[in-house]
Amino acid sequence: MHDFAGNDYLGMARDPRLAEAQAEGARRHGAGAGASHLVSGHFGPHHALEERLAALTGRPRALLFSTGYMANLGALTALCAGNVQVYQDRLNHASLLDGAKLAGARARRFHHRDLDDLERLLSRTSDDTPRLVVSDGVFSMDGDIADIAGLADLCQRHAAWLMIDDAHGLGVLGEHGDGCVGRRFSSERVPVLIGTLGKALGSSGAFVAGDEQVIDTLTQFARPYIYTTAQPPGIACATLRALELLETEPERRIRLHGHIAYWRSQATALGLPLMPSPTPIQPLLLGDSERAMRWGRALRERGFLVGAIREPSVPHGQARLRITLSAAHERQAIDDLLAALGELAMADAVAPERQS
Repeated sequence: MHDFAGNDYLGMARDPRLAEAQAEGARRHGAGAGASHLVSGHFGPHHALEERLAALTGRPRALLFSTGYMANLGALTALCAGNVQVYQDRLNHASLLDGAKLAGARARRFHHRDLDDLERLLSRTSDDTPRLVVSDGVFSMDGDIADIAGLADLCQRHAAWLMIDDAHGLGVLGEHGDGCVGRRFSSERVPVLIGTLGKALGSSGAFVAGDEQVIDTLTQFARPYIYTTAQPPGIACATLRALELLETEPERRIRLHGHIAYWRSQATALGLPLMPSPTPIQPLLLGDSERAMRWGRALRERGFLVGAIREPSVPHGQARLRITLSAAHERQAIDDLLAALGELAMADAVAPERQS
C-alpha cells in the first residue's frame, strides 16, 4: 500500500538511524521519563533538543510538549489570561480553536488569509486591549501558506501579538528547513511559534519557541506542560538525530519539492481539480462527499492510501482528497497514482449520473 495520506514529508519516520537513536536513548535513560518536566522527567536529551529547536527557529528558547495539540492548548491557556482578545483565521486547526475556548478568551474569527478583514476586527478594539492573532503557518486541509509578513506588519501596527502554528511547515519550508516563520521572522515579529516533531521530523511531540518571557510564562502556567509526564527521552534522542539529518541531507527537501512541482504539472495536464498549494499537502477538490469517499475507496483498492476529507472537517460542498507527498515516494508511485486519478476522472466524465 502506497501511503499518500500521512505527514512523513521527509521520509524520516522510517529512517533506521532515528530508530537506532531512539533505542539507544531508551537503553541509556529508560523507556519513559517517569515524571513531568518540572519534577524529575527532564533529561539531558530534552534540554539538548530544546536548545537545537531554539537555534533552528532563531528563538532564544524553546519548550517541549508531548503533542502538538497539547502545545497549542498550553500556549493559549497560559497566554490568554485576563481580558485578552483572540483573533483566529477561520481555517485554523481545531486545537487552536479549542485552546482559545478552554482559555475562556473572547475570540473572533477572520476570513481565511484576509488581512483586510483582520484589520477591520482589530480596529474595533483599543490598542490598550491585549490582543493575540493566531494562524496556522501551513493550513492542513488546503495546503496554502499564511501571509506571515502581512500578519506581522498588521500586528505591529495594532500593538497585537502574533502566534503561528507551523506544524506542517517546519522541516519543509525555509532556507534551512526552519519553516515558514523560522529565522526570517524574529521573536519580536512573531512572538509565539509552535512546531511539531511528528511530521517532517518523523518522531513525536511538539514545542513552543519564543523569548524568555514567553517560555517562562508557559513553564509556570501551561497546564498541559506542567501536569503530564514528559515525552520519553528516547524520542528526544530520535528527534535530535532527525535535526542532524535535516542539516546534513538537504537533498531530502530538494527531492520533496521536486515531487511537488512534478505532481502539480502532471495533475494540471490531466485536468484534475487541484487547489493552489505549494506545499506537500495537495488537495483535489471534488465537492461532493459521496464522490470523495468513492474515489478514496477506489484508490485503496488500487493500492493507494489517500485521505478522503468531508464535512465537518471541511465546509459543505468542499469535500476533497487530501493527497500528501513525501521525499520517500518513488516517481513511479506518483505516476501510478496520477494514472489512477485520471481513470477515475474519466469514469465520472463518462457516467456523470453516478455523482450525487
